[in-house]
Amino acid sequence: MRIAVVGAGGVGGGYGAALAHAGADVTFIARGAHLAAMKEHGLKVESPRGDTHLKPAQATDDPATVGPVDVVLFCVKLWDVESAGEQIKPMVGPNTAVIPMQNGIDASERLAPILGTQAVMGGVANISATIAAPGVIRQTGTVLRMVFGEFDGTRSPRAVAFEAMCKKAGIDGVLSPNILGELWMKFILLASNASMMAVTRLPIGKLRDDPDIAALFPVAYQEVVDVGRARGVTLPDNAVELTLNFNRNAPPHLMASMAVDLLRGNRIELPWLSGKVVELGRQLGVPTPVHALLYATLKPYILGAPQ
Repeated sequence: MRIAVVGAGGVGGGYGAALAHAGADVTFIARGAHLAAMKEHGLKVESPRGDTHLKPAQATDDPATVGPVDVVLFCVKLWDVESAGEQIKPMVGPNTAVIPMQNGIDASERLAPILGTQAVMGGVANISATIAAPGVIRQTGTVLRMVFGEFDGTRSPRAVAFEAMCKKAGIDGVLSPNILGELWMKFILLASNASMMAVTRLPIGKLRDDPDIAALFPVAYQEVVDVGRARGVTLPDNAVELTLNFNRNAPPHLMASMAVDLLRGNRIELPWLSGKVVELGRQLGVPTPVHALLYATLKPYILGAPQ
């Protein structure tokens, strides 16, 4: 199976290394120092699951040199969706599955006009990992899970084949008949947690153990649930409780990638997380006061540390 990983950061690097180690033909689309290190030294993944050193690693900054692939794992930051979507057109054939692995809920909607509705599936990444140094990915915790599926709910041949490849790679790959619901369940958690961690600059353990901060989580989660239901998304009755269970069981030192980006002085994905909750809430007439406060507080940092 030919797989291209677009954006070889924590998510793309973690999944891509596992798939390549299991025998898939994986090419990483990367840039800068990370690309140079991968070409020279390969890709290292440091993980409690066991370390992996992929050497040599197939990596390039030019998707046109790769040709059509079976699967594209699309893992760029949310502000790069449209520009990266245009760049990967040479890798997308008539049966290629492009699976966005971003945070948020709208990457597939934004890619469909560029690549065609047929090409784009939905995907949810469950992995906590970051670039520790050029050519080195460091995973927090042991979760290596991926949920994906066609938006019409069918078990297409390409989705079934990729599910089998994930299992071979030791990835908990779940082919879902309700990928839109899965995207929103992740969004409930991430839109809230990423902003809470970014505002406080603290990992999940510090937040859930503080009674004053912990009380905000279910309120923030409920706002996202209310927005989703107002938009017609089917969510379980216990969506908030299921999301709280993740918090209770997460490694205490877990930090959302947006909080890591903020601490590093980088751009943050706020407009597509709490910002998206606020935007949709206004459109649909659903109050979102917690997310409005989180968005307003973090807004000065959207383009990096204020000058």
